[in-house]
Amino acid sequence: MDGVQPEDEELLAQVGRGDENGLSVLYDRYARVVYSLILRVVQNRQVSEELTQEVFLRVWQQASTFHRDKGRFASWLFGIAHHIAIDELRRRKARPQQVYDDPSISRSMLDVTDGEPEPEEIALGGIRREYIIEALSQLPENQREVLELSYFGGLTQSQIAERRGEPLGTIKTRTRLGLQRLRSNLLALGLQADTL
Repeated sequence: MDGVQPEDEELLAQVGRGDENGLSVLYDRYARVVYSLILRVVQNRQVSEELTQEVFLRVWQQASTFHRDKGRFASWLFGIAHHIAIDELRRRKARPQQVYDDPSISRSMLDVTDGEPEPEEIALGGIRREYIIEALSQLPENQREVLELSYFGGLTQSQIAERRGEPLGTIKTRTRLGLQRLRSNLLALGLQADTL
């Protein structure tokens, strides 16, 4: 062997053929991050451990449903983890609470950061971005364009009205309706509306 590690998608293809070794390598690569993602949602260490196992069981069962042309394996995996965590919250009908159940960890230690984003924060950011893009794509074109000009273009509603040659009231209405639909779309995708 030349020491080159197989790509995630190659390992997943092995899993799809029933190769447990492929799953084992993927588990070693991603279990910690998956656990952290789930813990941030369900706020319970034991439940997070169980749900992490469930995520990789789903990977085993659904490996053949992954399509490389629709995105990266990591995004697919984190999407499974997010959906399982949200489903758990819905089952419990509970809101997340802070996790301080380890007496050896003080509150001040939990607040210490090194300034670099944690892997789970990067993963969550990627998931949110994908969901927001998906939710935006479901809006009527005129509402989507107004929101994109505002949020991504940095334009005020007056500037948007001037650029599009439309009344300011029309732009305000499209913005309000677009935000309402965007929130609904995000909720339907399992992402909390306070993302906006």
